[in-house]
Amino acid sequence: MLRLDTVYNHERMSTQNLLLAIKDAVDHGETDFYIDASGQHDIGGPLWNRDGKKLSFVVKNPGQRVGSMCLPNTEILVQGSAPADVGWLNAGGRIVVRGDAGDTAGHCAAAGAIYIGGSAGTRSGSLMKHDPLYEPPELWVLKSVGSFSFEFMGGGRAVVCGFESESLPSVLGERSCVGMVGGVVYFRGPFASLPADVRVRDLEKDDIVWLDAGIDDFLQAVDRTKLRSVFSDWKEWKKIVPLSYEERGKDDRLPLAGFRLNHWVKDGIFSDVFYDDFTVNALVAHGDYRLRVPHWNNYSYDAPCEFNCPASIPTQHRCNLLREGRLEQAYRLVLEYSPFPASVCGSVCPHPCMQACTRAAVDSPVQINALGLCSVDISVEKPKKRSGKHIGVIGGGVGGLSAAWQLARMGHEVTVYEADARMGGKLEQVIPRERLGQDILKKELARIQAIGVHFVTNYPVDAKCFKKLQKKHAALIVATGGHIPRIFPWPGHEKITAGIDFLKAVNRGEKPRVPENVIVIGCGNAGMDAAAGAYAMGARNVVCIDVQKPAAFAHEIAHIESLGGKLLWPVQTREITDKGLVTQDGALIPGEMVIITIGESPDTSYLPEGVNKFRDWLSPNADLGILDGVFAVGDMLKPGLLVHAIGTGRQAALSAHAYVNGEAHTPVIRQQVSADQLRTAYFAKRHHTDLPAPDKDFTRCVSCGTCRDCATCLASCPEKAIDRNEVNGIFGYVSNPERCIGCGICAGVCPCGIWTMLPNYDMS
Repeated sequence: MLRLDTVYNHERMSTQNLLLAIKDAVDHGETDFYIDASGQHDIGGPLWNRDGKKLSFVVKNPGQRVGSMCLPNTEILVQGSAPADVGWLNAGGRIVVRGDAGDTAGHCAAAGAIYIGGSAGTRSGSLMKHDPLYEPPELWVLKSVGSFSFEFMGGGRAVVCGFESESLPSVLGERSCVGMVGGVVYFRGPFASLPADVRVRDLEKDDIVWLDAGIDDFLQAVDRTKLRSVFSDWKEWKKIVPLSYEERGKDDRLPLAGFRLNHWVKDGIFSDVFYDDFTVNALVAHGDYRLRVPHWNNYSYDAPCEFNCPASIPTQHRCNLLREGRLEQAYRLVLEYSPFPASVCGSVCPHPCMQACTRAAVDSPVQINALGLCSVDISVEKPKKRSGKHIGVIGGGVGGLSAAWQLARMGHEVTVYEADARMGGKLEQVIPRERLGQDILKKELARIQAIGVHFVTNYPVDAKCFKKLQKKHAALIVATGGHIPRIFPWPGHEKITAGIDFLKAVNRGEKPRVPENVIVIGCGNAGMDAAAGAYAMGARNVVCIDVQKPAAFAHEIAHIESLGGKLLWPVQTREITDKGLVTQDGALIPGEMVIITIGESPDTSYLPEGVNKFRDWLSPNADLGILDGVFAVGDMLKPGLLVHAIGTGRQAALSAHAYVNGEAHTPVIRQQVSADQLRTAYFAKRHHTDLPAPDKDFTRCVSCGTCRDCATCLASCPEKAIDRNEVNGIFGYVSNPERCIGCGICAGVCPCGIWTMLPNYDMS
């Protein structure tokens, strides 16, 4: 038995935490509970054991709704009294309260049994009902019930024993059984007037047999077996039953059509504001008279992964293609958005797409990162149709190469000018080799060259050269990135080593000299890269500091800590000395080398005067233009991720393409599918150790905003108003307005958020 005491060190456990603790215990096989509660709600249901074992609860001092929605094979014993809603929506549990129960005991009960060893409050037994496929619900009360008891009762059996209630005007309270249409109420003791549509009758033989068989179990449950003889005189008992439909008499209300034709005359008081065409509309309307109309909005909205990806990569489309067995098309699709699916998406990106993935709310995100590696060997043919336009790209990093890739695919001649000896920008120069394999980067650079992009290395651009390139090319892309390190003017700042310069030296194989003790300012991923580089170059102790909580990935931090590194925060720098770094509070962090990694700014000195700027960065137009025919990307605009450079590179390419064709490019305003439209309940949880291979992970993808052709709407429509059409391999779902009633079930069952219900503004 698991004992749960909900007060510890004078702190009360919340209802949510208690229910989570119970559920977790049940999931791990626990079946017996003793709960010393302190007013927590909803104790006892709905729960079930996977092996079909009975769940037993002994509860002391519960809150409201004890046993609410209780399922079969669950037993609850309340030691003492309980507040309102005991057994609310009981669906099969056996609930025993050995004291009084509050209002609405057994409210909406549909199955199971509720035993009350005292009195029950107002509206007890209200809305009880009976599904003919199951045994009727039971509510037994030892003493009396409050007013409005058994209100709108539709089924089931209630027993009010009337013990110690002889002096009351009614053991059923006032206005009992109002609206009762089904079930039966057995009672013993005085009663007040009842509504006209119920009758009080004597017990019949079957009633006595049922009561005689059940009262022993009830009295034993509430620990009052000595009262058996008190209730054995069946002549003291009565029952209340509702009148049958036939007994109530025929409905003599005036039909609506007759009322409109004979009473709502055209010359009546509303004739000046309302013209009545005398059409009688059914409550459930089709066609023009529907209140709402379904719309199949396939591909109308971005999935969260696509919306939050700066490169706008629609992974949900890739998963749909994989689901259809079109593997190569799925791997090729990402190349429409990025030339670096393996180098960036598959290796070094922080994956904002996965952070936003809807599937993360179920178990874990779809493996979008590893899916990028599947595209590393996909080749793309050089476009046969050529535009005759030559476009230059200044900067061979991720942003510049992404723009070049897109422009070359559009048929333009493209040349990339890079100041370094190698193409790749920070992928080549800064990212540690252990984070990005060189074979992957070489393959993706070769693919860019294969579609016709010309690489020119060792080509720094100054103001004179820039003007020359402007004249040479129909348009230019400026993508020289951020390489000027940000260093604050602390005393001793001249002793600081720029992290970007240090990492470049490491990647060039220069093996820069590193002392035993190193301090890294900045605990982002760049800081972790610098710390790893310091250890690789011979450092024995590395301390990373930051003014705020470290922003690096958890696995990057864990890697540095596994090497012996330490992260300290919040730490503010006051001075750099030969002995190390002095903090604002005067503490000394010893170290012979200080590396800073708090960001870089771009070099814009080669651009002509008059270019709009915000601080050190360019401030472009909406189409990323900074001059006539010149467009900027990536870290030229603001500090960002490599995937930001990919996204702006693509947008700049679209703008340059439009420019050389004498057109204007207007960026598309994207809209994310609403989370309220998605139905994750259809998807079973998978443990993170039992995930499919990345190219098979489409089974977990929710396919947000894109139809997965599951036909759930087709099967669920009650009016059979939905049809699936397919033309040349392209499918679509349509709703027939002559059949559709606008109920919204299609939108309610669609897992992907495709069907949307909109008001019918065309109602006649």
